[in-house]
Amino acid sequence: MELLGAALLLLCITCLLSFASWRRRSGKGKMPPGPTPLPILGNLLQVKPKDLSKTLEKLSEKYGPVFTVHMGSDPVVVLHGHSAVREALIERADEFAVRGHMPIGDRANNGLGIIFSNNTEWVQARKFAVSTLRNFGMGKRSMEERILEEAEHLLDEINKTKGEAFDPTYILSCAVSNIICSIVFGKRYDYKDKNFLSLMGSMDIIFEKMNSIWGQLYQMFPNIMYYLPGPHNNMFDQFDALKAFVYEEMKLHQASLDPSSPQDFLDCYLCKMQEEKDNPSSSFHMKNLITTTFDLFLGGTETTSTTIRYGLLLLIKYPKIQEKVQEEIDQVVGRSRRPCLADRPQMPYTDAVVHEIQRFIKLIPLSVPHSVDKDTCFREYVIPKGTTIFPVLSSVLHDEKEFPNPDEFCPEHFLNKNGTFRKSEFFIPFSAGKRICPGEGLARMEIFLLIAAILQNYTLKAVINPQELSITPTLSGIGNIPPAFQLCALPR
Repeated sequence: MELLGAALLLLCITCLLSFASWRRRSGKGKMPPGPTPLPILGNLLQVKPKDLSKTLEKLSEKYGPVFTVHMGSDPVVVLHGHSAVREALIERADEFAVRGHMPIGDRANNGLGIIFSNNTEWVQARKFAVSTLRNFGMGKRSMEERILEEAEHLLDEINKTKGEAFDPTYILSCAVSNIICSIVFGKRYDYKDKNFLSLMGSMDIIFEKMNSIWGQLYQMFPNIMYYLPGPHNNMFDQFDALKAFVYEEMKLHQASLDPSSPQDFLDCYLCKMQEEKDNPSSSFHMKNLITTTFDLFLGGTETTSTTIRYGLLLLIKYPKIQEKVQEEIDQVVGRSRRPCLADRPQMPYTDAVVHEIQRFIKLIPLSVPHSVDKDTCFREYVIPKGTTIFPVLSSVLHDEKEFPNPDEFCPEHFLNKNGTFRKSEFFIPFSAGKRICPGEGLARMEIFLLIAAILQNYTLKAVINPQELSITPTLSGIGNIPPAFQLCALPR
């Protein structure tokens, strides 16, 4: 009985101390306001892991564009709306360029690579990756050529369906992954290759588990979830499998490397390692090679293929929009050749549809978390050093002043009244500022060219009544995952 009383007393004291700490941090001149957290649980009762962006949208209505929530015991500052997100990521880009705490990424990458790293290693890895991708090839095939080449293989796979219903998930993943494989590894893989399909499966599992309730709970309570058995731990086996694949490719490249003629990203990185072998503080070492390449491989596959898959779902949901895209392709390109990037300025409606797909699905609604490396004054508040920051990209992509009826799929959001393409600074699906996705240029090319090639050759039909198709994400955490669906591709 005395033990129970002591436990209750300890719990009460913990609650009071937690509440007092929260009160001290909140208010004008201090931490932004927010709902009162519970000990250990934080704001788990208010923040629903199943749909974080929607939850944060509701909280912003009460607490404003800058507020605090507690993910477990850790405070997170949320930036909601175009003004707050732009001020942090663009106007004050240097101050908010630090990668925030993300337990899954921290455990998987151990501070290396591009996505989850910080400080000098991040600066060097990102700069090298961006410059190598931008100048890639050194006289060899351009990125556009690689995409168009893979588009032919994708169309061949679609043709094999002979108009029967199929799930496009795996062939889109294979196509997009092959494009990044040609850049990173210097080769592509057959769509039936068992090892390649196993990698596609690993990436699907990672993306699904990260966005599941298990993944979200891991983000909130890593010190507890690390030791608990459950499906969340399986994703780390998949991370290891992908890195093992990269390691095997690296060994092959080491054996055949010709420093005078690097063939792909791996060769370029190995050459850079050779250049800096006598520099003990160099960020170019074997572990960083594996992790950086892994980041490009995973990041260059899953997000782009999911965007295209979600786009096809929207196009069979709204067949009239699909028809208008096909009419424009026929008028500008015809059927004798594939659509190319040079056609894009003459294809404003297709370009608008591609932009609207990315805006509407808000694939990474919260961005990957940011942070600050010192106590930072932001508006009337102070964000303590090391605090995780969520810039809510979905709040910008679905801004109702910029995009009337933001929850409707409407290509006119990106068209002027005269039918020309309309640019918008609210279009930030790849984030913004110092941490903008390094593969943005490649991804935008892929989405436009692959969707245009598919619609040039096929009319996509829903298996069920289009009005009955759900376009609501089945999971919405770090990313939005579209519902499973099948379609029929009828030759035109």
